Amino acid sequence: MEESVFDQLDLRLLAELQRDASRSNQALAESLGISPATSLRRVRRLVELGVIERQVALLQPDRLAVVLGHGLTALVEVSLDRQGQEQLDAFEARAVADAAVQQCWRVSPGPDFVLVVAVCDMPGYQALAQRLFTQDANVRNVRAFFSLKRAKFEPAQPLPDRWRG
Repeated sequence: MEESVFDQLDLRLLAELQRDASRSNQALAESLGISPATSLRRVRRLVELGVIERQVALLQPDRLAVVLGHGLTALVEVSLDRQGQEQLDAFEARAVADAAVQQCWRVSPGPDFVLVVAVCDMPGYQALAQRLFTQDANVRNVRAFFSLKRAKFEPAQPLPDRWRG
């Protein structure tokens, strides 16, 4: 989709929604100085175009840790033995279907995939490794990096400065 499809108001709406999508349509419209009807119509259009994929709640891991324990986050590099389209697609499908995989990136050069995984503990990671890496004869190499601290987590997509309100 071309940037020209968006006008200044669309990108201002997207910026506001990325900051806080939980606000009511009335509050969103008010913050942008537009009518609620215009706000609702524009947001619905952005959803229909697929620009807004979904709205989710971002959970704070340290606050959850009080109840659930801290868990284990790992960044995992995966290299396949054979990189044909069929083999790449097959591994990707298995990875994205696994609930422990939070992000799956097909990358180049270097490894074929980088995964961000979240598990309860080291036995949880071992179970994941068994499911995704050990049982797959096409997985040649796996390197896992275990997170000690999350210094930054920002899911917002950067928008052109000239459009922000």
